[in-house]
Amino acid sequence: MKKRILSGAQPSGQLHIGNYFGMIERMIRFQSESDLFCFVANYHSMTSINDKAELEDNTRQAFIDLLALGIDPDKSTFWVQSHVPEVTELAWILSNFASVGLMQRSTSYKDKISNGLKPNMGLFSYPILMASDILLFQSEMVPVGKDQKQHLEMTRDIAIKFNNTFGEIFTIPDIEINESNDVVIGIDNQKMSKSYNNTIPIFASNDIIKDQVMNIVTDSAGLNDPKDQDTPLFKIYSLFLDDVSKKELSDRYNTPGLKYMDIKKELIETIISFFESQKLKREKLVLDNDEVTKKMILGQTKAKEIAQKTLQEVKSATGLI
Repeated sequence: MKKRILSGAQPSGQLHIGNYFGMIERMIRFQSESDLFCFVANYHSMTSINDKAELEDNTRQAFIDLLALGIDPDKSTFWVQSHVPEVTELAWILSNFASVGLMQRSTSYKDKISNGLKPNMGLFSYPILMASDILLFQSEMVPVGKDQKQHLEMTRDIAIKFNNTFGEIFTIPDIEINESNDVVIGIDNQKMSKSYNNTIPIFASNDIIKDQVMNIVTDSAGLNDPKDQDTPLFKIYSLFLDDVSKKELSDRYNTPGLKYMDIKKELIETIISFFESQKLKREKLVLDNDEVTKKMILGQTKAKEIAQKTLQEVKSATGLI
């Protein structure tokens, strides 16, 4: 039997190559290897988005983006989080098994507040809703970046406490971290993030992709000096290369005469070519509202079947029925 894997993506704006190589690429591979559960986490986005039109548009666009990139609702269970509201009912139940101290130790919450996000209870209790996402679907493994590892540990703590009280209701999920591409570097050498405005959007126009690549910071090495490979241009280009091509790029960096401008032009062509077929698919989906809605309903139906079963077991075990 295939292992059940769960992953989500927040609809907080345009997807970028950091999203793709950090998580989406793995999700697409998991469809063939595992029982993939994938969702657009629009409840989570409410911690930072309070505009109706923006949230509606972002949610639909994120769903379309993931379809275009290769998430297949026939191979996986792919849904919009708010279309399966059982997750919020379970989150309330789980909140009674999560101490205030556990929430206060969340480094992600502290980081977001220090970066200017307004503190609210949604942001504070974010790990509980995340635990509900995972436990509702009896997920066996959850791939995350290092910055989400603590949240997964909280999920395990909550599930173990619940199971110790009411019996083996929840599957205790394993944590899977991709060490190689956990942090994708942005054009300014920080983590690629929409918050830092240092991304290369996947579905942006070719002109925007060109502008962003041209803005990748480089050092001031002379024409005949070896070039530093611990830099964003080399790291971003390497994402698109296999081991042989990456070795060739490394050799070029060590050979006198390399011009950064030439590498940037190559990278622009590589990015545009890499996502060409996905862009065409996305253009068709944007024009076919009925098809997108049909796939949303399919995902909702499949996800609800599992969610309702788990929630029934939880309510029966706790005395809520």
